Amino acid sequence: MKRVLITGVILLLTATSLTSCRETTEKETVVREVEVEKEETAEPEEERKGILERAGEKVDGKVNEEIDEEIDKIDDN
Repeated sequence: MKRVLITGVILLLTATSLTSCRETTEKETVVREVEVEKEETAEPEEERKGILERAGEKVDGKVNEEIDEEIDKIDDN
């Protein structure tokens, strides 16, 4: 058992010493920056919003109305 352990340690040390001495190749990456001009158009606010935002606003308005009605019912009692 000792021989197997010693052999394993020697193999491990040999493998790490051989792999750590290798030269690594470095690659150079060139990144180009391109500026893009964006045309600003006068879009209405509704067109800039997505469909989910518009649907959410409609649902929110209806829910607020129902909440107000329930509050009025509670205040009347």
